[in-house]
Amino acid sequence: MSQTLEADIATIAQISAVPTILEAVSEMTGLGFVCIARVTADSWHSCAVLDKLNFGLKVGAALDITTTLCEEVRDNNAAIIIDSVSDSDQYRDHHTPRMYGFQSYFSIPLYRPSGEYFGTLCGLDPAKAQLTEKTTRNTLMLFAELISRQLASEVVLVETQAALTDEMKTAKMREQFIAMLGHDIRTPLSTLMNGTEILRHHAPPSLKPLLDTMSRSSQRIATLVDEVTDFTRGRMGGGISLNLRHENQLEVPLQQAIAELRSVHPQREIIAELPAGLALLCDASRLVQLLSNLLNNAIVHGDPSAPVYVNVQQSNGIFELAVTNSGSAIPEGVQAQLFKPFWRANQAEARQGLGLGLFIASEIAISHGGVLEVVSSDSATTFTYRSYGAEFVERRTLIR
Repeated sequence: MSQTLEADIATIAQISAVPTILEAVSEMTGLGFVCIARVTADSWHSCAVLDKLNFGLKVGAALDITTTLCEEVRDNNAAIIIDSVSDSDQYRDHHTPRMYGFQSYFSIPLYRPSGEYFGTLCGLDPAKAQLTEKTTRNTLMLFAELISRQLASEVVLVETQAALTDEMKTAKMREQFIAMLGHDIRTPLSTLMNGTEILRHHAPPSLKPLLDTMSRSSQRIATLVDEVTDFTRGRMGGGISLNLRHENQLEVPLQQAIAELRSVHPQREIIAELPAGLALLCDASRLVQLLSNLLNNAIVHGDPSAPVYVNVQQSNGIFELAVTNSGSAIPEGVQAQLFKPFWRANQAEARQGLGLGLFIASEIAISHGGVLEVVSSDSATTFTYRSYGAEFVERRTLIR
């Protein structure tokens, strides 16, 4: 057999319609015992049982195959249906009815998806019954075919679930590998970046453009490594980790992030409004990362001739950080995809990065107990991060 008895019993048990089929067969025929049996060349085992006769067979019980008519069904690949053993020339003197004490009986073949013989749908009763009547016979054959079809569906489902489990394991291993790779890349990358800075102080002016390019490329690699690491950490650990502190001047690191992007994109105008003395329980470095990702997104996708606006507000325990750019409206269907990892509206954007910026920004917002939302019109698109006060963040941190 290609499957163990335990596996076959489990497969039958997973077919939710089986108890209903057995009950329907019993009600229709009047038989007190109905079961599904797995039958091989040398064994008979019950896989599902409806026993109103106290016949004594439970799921998994075995019978000597030579004492059953199911052996004959298997050998001939044909159903046996008996209204009355005492009136049957073929079975009147057969040892099986005498041994088990039945008058009416049926046994119909069941098949695996491959066409291999599985066993039988069978039933019996000590009283006579009208089983060979055309409607009853056809209905019994239909129930047997239905069970065979369900066997095929369950096998496909089990195989699909096994494939999905394997894929999930592979995906987890892949994410673990990426996380370790990102960690291992940091050391040699730091060496390159530090070496570039040392050379900048000692190299002749003619090498400055080359060193600037090397510095930007190294920083670009560092950003990509950070994004991939954050992505895998978020997927494997249930969210981006935070180092929460009470910040009293959060505007300072936020302004530094804006200044860095101004230097990287000197051709773009960034207008920022940040009040002084911003106080918040947060991971400042993560909020800087969130702002940088939103600004990069605005610069890449916004109208290059129009400014990008950064507006920060804090009142009544609510902190809001909004980044606005001009440009075409983002369709609602696209808005629903923006915070998914590796998602891009078109392939032309592949050169701009991995497609993780907005996903990571959203994960940072969630880790802080806040939300990241987008509103887009024909004139402007605004991404707004909103959090609801220190008490909420502290409570959420304790829960996690």
